[in-house]
Amino acid sequence: MHLVVGLGNPGARYAATRHNVGFRVVERLADRAGARVERKLFGALVGDIVLGGQKAALAMPQQYMNVSGQPAASLLGFFKVPANEMVVVHDDLDLPLGRLRVRVGGGHGGHNGVRDIQQACGPEFVRVRMGVGRPPPQWETADFVLSTFTEAEASVVDEMVEHAADAVESVVRDGVVATMNRFNTVRPEPAAST
Repeated sequence: MHLVVGLGNPGARYAATRHNVGFRVVERLADRAGARVERKLFGALVGDIVLGGQKAALAMPQQYMNVSGQPAASLLGFFKVPANEMVVVHDDLDLPLGRLRVRVGGGHGGHNGVRDIQQACGPEFVRVRMGVGRPPPQWETADFVLSTFTEAEASVVDEMVEHAADAVESVVRDGVVATMNRFNTVRPEPAAST
């Protein structure tokens, strides 16, 4: 079993922001499976699906981004999932808009949600990093990640969300190495059909 944790901030105010692309991927995976992520458990909304032929739990922590570690750690314990079978999906300022990177471990890169999960769960979880671009020079980083995408960016983001959902499924079905080989390119190759 895998635990898939999408990072974001709760509430309608943040739903369309750059910081919430992790939530969008979890919602997309739930939509594909005809499931809902609505059960309240350990400070997160949780849903159960079959992903890549295996049982998986989807989670969206409902505390703010910088305190995502406690819900993630509690869910790992509840579902008896080892940390290396947790997939955390999050925005990344260091990647160009629309670019994906799949990796295991590594630094948090200033991402407070990732930092908090590393402190609570250790660093060995899988990360699906989603590029949201760098803020323009006149913008504060916090304001930028809490801003919405422009109309021109919307289609790129929609495609990135689809590819990120494919990447999560690939991690569960094919493993991390195969997924990195497939998705850590400029244009991800389509996932093999099941």
